[in-house]
Amino acid sequence: MNSKFFTTKEIAPHTTAIIGLGNELCYLVEGNTKALLIDSLIGVGNLRAFCRELTDLPITLVNTHGHVDHTGGNFDFDECYIHPNDIALMYEKEELRLGYVKNGIKNSGKHLVLLENDFTVAKAMKTLPVYDGFVFDLGERVIEVIAVPGHTAGTIVLLDRSNGIVFSGDACNANTLLFLPHSTSIEAYRGSLVHFNRFQPCFAEMWGGHGLRAVPKVIIDEAVALCDEILAGTDDAVESEHLGRPCFYGKKKDANFKRLDGKIANIAYSRDKIRQG
Repeated sequence: MNSKFFTTKEIAPHTTAIIGLGNELCYLVEGNTKALLIDSLIGVGNLRAFCRELTDLPITLVNTHGHVDHTGGNFDFDECYIHPNDIALMYEKEELRLGYVKNGIKNSGKHLVLLENDFTVAKAMKTLPVYDGFVFDLGERVIEVIAVPGHTAGTIVLLDRSNGIVFSGDACNANTLLFLPHSTSIEAYRGSLVHFNRFQPCFAEMWGGHGLRAVPKVIIDEAVALCDEILAGTDDAVESEHLGRPCFYGKKKDANFKRLDGKIANIAYSRDKIRQG
């Protein structure tokens, strides 16, 4: 099902990826009695109304972290689950939304005119805390929370054992950003990955917040190894700039963030956030 603002793809039984105008992703996961919406895109178009066309089940919203491209549509809903460390991020940098969407539209080749009332307006909303070990029971389908602080202090991923899937947001990918003000140190992130790794026998692949494709779970092992290199000072330490900020990439990459050595995981970091303070 598609609309002006959203497109969809079924990635597993009763599991729909929803793609926003900036090519960001969220996921509608259905059980027998409830549905779980994992993230809410950038906040263009009414996501809540769109989801009502996809399912008749009551929908619970949970965020993998607080960045605007994952929480922008929160304000179409009455409440959301989010780690307390990331609540403040929901309300930051609203001005980024238009630029993010325009860039996504440009890259997609679409020709769309956006009106002011197409954008979800931020407002105070009820937030419910979610922590490591929290469980969403959807009826014959259980989704478990795993805390993976790194990209942000409140980053979580969500494990669906029944389908062997983790919904990973921006927790671990080919361009994991750890140089942002609200990111953890490399040392702390490594500890988060070790914790995440304990669940590897329970899933086969990861679906993240960007790029409509499954990522093999070996990326976690690669990220741990890269953290070790950065901590030891033996990584490639490629000087770069991303989102207008200077940073270093742990491994050499091409313009599409593909590692030149053929592996997947890469980390952008700053040298003042390597060791835990």
